[in-house]
Amino acid sequence: MPELPEVEIIRRGLEQLAVGRAIAEVSCSEPRSFPGFSPSVASTIIGTAITTIDRRGKLLIAHLDNGYSLLIHLRMTGQLVFRPAKKRLQATREQDPFASNADDGSFGGGHPNASLIRDLPDKTTRVIFRFSDDSQLYFNDQRKFGSIRMVPRSEVADDSFMQRLGPEPLLEDFTWQELKDRLPLNSRQPVKAALLDQSVIAGIGNIYADESLFGAGIHPLRPVLSLSDNDIERLHESIRCCLQQSIDDGGSTARNYVDSQGMRGEYLDLHAKVFNRTGQTCCRCGHTIEKTRVAGRGTHICPRCQK
Repeated sequence: MPELPEVEIIRRGLEQLAVGRAIAEVSCSEPRSFPGFSPSVASTIIGTAITTIDRRGKLLIAHLDNGYSLLIHLRMTGQLVFRPAKKRLQATREQDPFASNADDGSFGGGHPNASLIRDLPDKTTRVIFRFSDDSQLYFNDQRKFGSIRMVPRSEVADDSFMQRLGPEPLLEDFTWQELKDRLPLNSRQPVKAALLDQSVIAGIGNIYADESLFGAGIHPLRPVLSLSDNDIERLHESIRCCLQQSIDDGGSTARNYVDSQGMRGEYLDLHAKVFNRTGQTCCRCGHTIEKTRVAGRGTHICPRCQK
């Protein structure tokens, strides 16, 4: 599943290419991918334009100019792929058969399988938005866990999923005191499990939980009730640093996600200290990075730095 940095990068790509485009047609081939989709829903969408694209945690929110919004969750294998009109694609390929997707105006974000670069629709395509200039936005999802939902914009904040989300960790008003207030301080729950709980903080998943805890020098299995104010301050700073660094570097290079131009991000290659580095030496102390399981997830630690 993409985490906050990956979704934010995709949001920025969509903001550049999809905002302002009018939707001329929408189709859905998989009911699970667009719950409630019907001819009536399609007619509500057709003729509208995308005005803004927001993000809340791992959720993308495309606002339409008719007072409705589309809530888009990529889950594990979802993709959003934008393709310009076929005439432009053909002209670009004729001029340069080796042109990249970015050169012809295409982009793709999400699970990095061949659907990012091959002709669409294909067998993974679930929903298609065709714009008035014949460009198209494809929602592909190999495992069918992702979804698109349409809700009135006035009800987005009251949506049950949105209501369960904790604060955005990169906002200025997310202080270490707020993190302390959100943590279950009387619980013996492992601190990593608390970070993975989207009601505590929105957008953190396995990668950035591991990296944030390493940065703070906190073992993932430590009970939340054992954390001091100093521990929470260090954890707060580490969370914000890891997430922002990943956004700056284009997201993680984990096998499931690439950025909005179809490019693999550089965060794990350049900055990750423990995640996916089992058997390598710790950059701080030289000890060997180990992998264990916490909260049912593969977890990477330096046992010397994170006692």
